[in-house]
Amino acid sequence: MNIGIFTDTYLPQINGVVSSIVTLEEQLKKQGHNVYIFTISHPQADDNKSYVYRIPSLPFVFLKDHRVGIIYSQKLVNRVKKLKLDIILSQTEFSLGFLAKLISKKLDVPMVHTYHTMYEEYMHYISKGVEFSPELARKYSKMFCNSVDGIVAPTQKTKDLLLSYGVKKPIEVIPTGINFAPFSPSRYTQEDIRTLKEQYHLPQDAPTVLFVGRIAKEKSIDFVLDAFPEVVRHIPKAKFFIVGDGPETSNLKEQVRELQLEDSVIFAGLQPWATIGKFYQLGDVFVSASVSETQGLTFAEAMAAGLPVVAKHDESIEALVQDDYNGRKFITKEELSKALIDLLEDERYRKTLSVHAMSSVAPLSDEIFGQNAMAYYERILAAKQEAKNQAKAKKHLIKPKKQK
Repeated sequence: MNIGIFTDTYLPQINGVVSSIVTLEEQLKKQGHNVYIFTISHPQADDNKSYVYRIPSLPFVFLKDHRVGIIYSQKLVNRVKKLKLDIILSQTEFSLGFLAKLISKKLDVPMVHTYHTMYEEYMHYISKGVEFSPELARKYSKMFCNSVDGIVAPTQKTKDLLLSYGVKKPIEVIPTGINFAPFSPSRYTQEDIRTLKEQYHLPQDAPTVLFVGRIAKEKSIDFVLDAFPEVVRHIPKAKFFIVGDGPETSNLKEQVRELQLEDSVIFAGLQPWATIGKFYQLGDVFVSASVSETQGLTFAEAMAAGLPVVAKHDESIEALVQDDYNGRKFITKEELSKALIDLLEDERYRKTLSVHAMSSVAPLSDEIFGQNAMAYYERILAAKQEAKNQAKAKKHLIKPKKQK
């Protein structure tokens, strides 16, 4: 099968959406399909892969670390036509999503859309000086999703959300899978970890709380920072190690200064995807206060690395993070501080949750994800073909009127 994936985010960017796309790409190729990636140009992109087509892009005016594609050209449409795509998989509701819809309609190729982002939680990015409400995000999502042939939702929470918007097209819940290998502790030597800690001036014996992800307002890292002075009061050597970059970095660094946590918080910045698994080995506990996730892939990655996850109560991770089994859940700042202190102080308790964490993510293998995704795509293709056959049969049954 010839498959086109259309996305606004792709390598070298690092986030949950990119992780999902790369995993899907790899699994579809393993199944023997031809996969073509259509994405935006990026200043740091250095790939020369013949199957990756980069569209000219411009910085997104509301979000400096994002770009939008200049979406339409007849030359590109002609190039896509030569690939003879059997199905289009869109991963965005914006520039490349529009392009996917245009090509789907023009070339009559079925289109399945994956709904990655809960935009109600992101309206603050585009509300500077202009009034945008969550209701606008709901209406836009409904419009986009009702114009495709099928939808993939990473969690039941996402599916329920889309149904509440009024989405009528078929929705399949398919959790994104993970290639566990890069996150396995057995992959790295003690020397690997020691050297990495030295590079970031992280003491070898420091109890470490880890965050990996985009440094953005909706991730609520500020909430974790507010809870951390209490952790340091109980465990003076404790460190909060933050991997990633984004628009909130400068604000968080200022918050660290105000809380007098300069000696307890380390900002490691954006890291290459190829090495991200090693950074998970630096933590004893993984933390996130975000409730804007559609699935929480970084939680699963952390668990694959053997880290108990301390997460804020949210429907999207109810099935993944089980309180006092493979992690801890919290609502208040005080509950967060206590959960971190309990785990960092009690090594035996932490290791028990670590074992449970690694076993809990076993069903999220990338291979199962690829198989479930392809099964759904094939059902959508079959339904589309059946609809065409019925329309054709109906057309033949209608006899033309005799002319007088």
